[in-house]
Amino acid sequence: MRLPVGPLRGLVTFLLIAVNTVGHCAPLFTIAALKFAIPAAGWRRVASRWLVAIAESWIDVNTAILRHTQDVAWRVSGLEGLDRSRWYLVLSNHRSWVDIFAVQAVLNHRIPFLKFFIKKQLIWVPVMGLAWWALDMPFMQRHSRAYLEKYPEKRGQDLETTRRACERFRLLPTSVITFVEGTRYTPAKHAQAKSPYRHLLPPRAGGIAFVLGAMGELFQGLVDVTLAYPKGQGGMWDLCCGRVREIVVDVRVLPVERWLVEGDYANDPAFRERFQQWLGELWRAKDARLATLVGDAPG
Repeated sequence: MRLPVGPLRGLVTFLLIAVNTVGHCAPLFTIAALKFAIPAAGWRRVASRWLVAIAESWIDVNTAILRHTQDVAWRVSGLEGLDRSRWYLVLSNHRSWVDIFAVQAVLNHRIPFLKFFIKKQLIWVPVMGLAWWALDMPFMQRHSRAYLEKYPEKRGQDLETTRRACERFRLLPTSVITFVEGTRYTPAKHAQAKSPYRHLLPPRAGGIAFVLGAMGELFQGLVDVTLAYPKGQGGMWDLCCGRVREIVVDVRVLPVERWLVEGDYANDPAFRERFQQWLGELWRAKDARLATLVGDAPG
């Protein structure tokens, strides 16, 4: 028997996820501290594998909690051919805070553990900042265009810093995920951006070019993820309360063409234009796919 849809179900689900998080953070932080304290390369590789195993277990338990507390219909396609021994760049649209849980639930154990590029300032987020550090999430410091105009000598520094941070990814297969729109879709943002797409915000090419420039030679495939909520979307609290009834995850695996990782997006206008055209074509195909997945419902 499920609890009624509403705050009581939400509270129970949230508490279960919180307990799961605290329970997994204890061994995670312990092993991370030992990894930091013992500089032996062999030990650090072993510790990294243990840390990933703990994180994957955390995702498994979260998925089980949601499966037993919610009535969500999952429609998943395109998982054939994925390989957890390969390096992937995962590109996704962004509809809701539920997206992260959905992508983790579907791709866990099918590809290497997902890692996010995180703003350097977020390392100070209580508990999670330390967990992200323990899991070797790449903390990045992007300089704004205005900052680079004022301090041109800093140009390229953020890319080089990220390259160094990603060197550890050579030791273990890794998946890096980026939400290409840069923010969650809302009708207001869609109108403000004057988006040429019906179901998507315009993609931000610079972020993907930055990731490919930093570690593109490692990637052996692009995983194009399309997320949709045909029966209504909401945030994590809505999911916990039972108000998210259907989640669609459509996966396409694409090759990493050499030109994508060999150009200079910041300083080569011809490459920048070609990259933007490539991403625009990818996004038009995703928009058409979304129209099919949601029955061409607006928004």
